[in-house]
Amino acid sequence: MPGRTLPTLTQAEVESHNSKKSCYVTIGANVYDVTDFVESHPGGPDLVLDYAGKDITAILKDEDSHTHSESAYEILEESHVAFLVTEKLAPNGEVQKKIADSQINDEVTPLVHPRTGMSCEEDLSKETDYSTDYKQHKFLDLNKPLLMQVWNGGFSKKFYLDQVHRPRHYKGGASAPLFGNFLEPLSLTPWWLVPLIWLPAIGYGTFIASQGFETTPALVASWVFGLFLWTLIEYIMHRCLFHLDDYLPDNRVGITLHFLLHGVHHYLPMDKYRLVMPPALFVVLATPFWKLAHSLFFWDWYLATAIFCGGIFGYVCYDLTHYFLHHQNLPLWYKGLKKYHLAHHFLDYELGFGVTSRFWDQVFGTELLTVVKSN
Repeated sequence: MPGRTLPTLTQAEVESHNSKKSCYVTIGANVYDVTDFVESHPGGPDLVLDYAGKDITAILKDEDSHTHSESAYEILEESHVAFLVTEKLAPNGEVQKKIADSQINDEVTPLVHPRTGMSCEEDLSKETDYSTDYKQHKFLDLNKPLLMQVWNGGFSKKFYLDQVHRPRHYKGGASAPLFGNFLEPLSLTPWWLVPLIWLPAIGYGTFIASQGFETTPALVASWVFGLFLWTLIEYIMHRCLFHLDDYLPDNRVGITLHFLLHGVHHYLPMDKYRLVMPPALFVVLATPFWKLAHSLFFWDWYLATAIFCGGIFGYVCYDLTHYFLHHQNLPLWYKGLKKYHLAHHFLDYELGFGVTSRFWDQVFGTELLTVVKSN
């Protein structure tokens, strides 16, 4: 089924589903919910319940019991709900191998991340089956406005973070409804709006700042310093604000704010209209940096303005890079950066915070090493 994002369960969790009310079985690393099939089993419910919470590979192959038809395996495939955790996810981002059973799949499946169920960046673009996804995960219904579902969902922080970092893909490249009312257009921002609005403002600000410099090299040096400073701010904001996961308040206010700020992007990473920052939100975030720049360089207003303009240009580069990493074929150097960033989405969201470069990930030890080694 396209786009499924399956959870992982431990052996103990599977074994706890051992009754008529909830009956799970496993074949290798695949977990199946056969609760609805218990009563309709041709051999009677007791035969199924004898194996509730257990692996059924041997009994399926046991001809002395009875030979299972292809329809039995089709029923199992429709009931596939999770993967059995056989290895822990290592700190360096290594993934476990999904075990395939020859009766269901003749080929061994690729390396699969045990949380997201994804093996490569192309999985981010596989269309999600809305009804199946909601029935299985009990998180958000992509057919309905998302924001109020988050607000009224009563989700725990642990459950929310697990689900919001399992990428989904809205059908047809459209945007899932966020507000579902007149506010909806305000949440959608095409990429070209960023340079259209901010490049003229940066040019004007740089011109004003130049009035306070005696030489052009001094102006350029200040501007470039601001650009470099942005790369650090980009990393800090992505890691410490957008991914404030461990420190997120376990209530609906904190969870909803997280979803609006960055969670919706991880939930729907290929939504092209929620990849760049809406201008109104950027003004809110940029205002304290304007004040900070003029507080740190209080002795020279023109110097502070030049540094600030360089930083805003860095932001424009960041937003455009972010968009193109998700949606465009890029030159050779950027292909590695694209793979690196998309791995942050489907492989390990707790690493790989650099978008325009890996530099600060290398400095602070948050680099996605498995991606680096594979390049």
